[in-house]
Amino acid sequence: MDKKLSKDILNSVNKKTGKSVSESSLKRIASKVTPETLQSETQIRQLIKQVSTTAGIPVSEDTVKEIVGAVKKSGLNMNSLEGLMKMMMKK
Repeated sequence: MDKKLSKDILNSVNKKTGKSVSESSLKRIASKVTPETLQSETQIRQLIKQVSTTAGIPVSEDTVKEIVGAVKKSGLNMNSLEGLMKMMMKK
């Protein structure tokens, strides 16, 4: 992922959450994501919890279920993460 996109993502996250999430925190989480992470419901849930904790924003069980369902349904893979991030930034 290029540096400009990374900064854009960080700025978007901070703007949407109203909180200041550090770049190093997001990179630390992202560095642990593997293709297997995105195939396992348990690991997707753990990833959501990590991001939620880092951002200081609670995520309801219904929202977690929606996110897990969307990730599994999309067949998301590591190669499409950049495209997903670009799409999410537009919302």
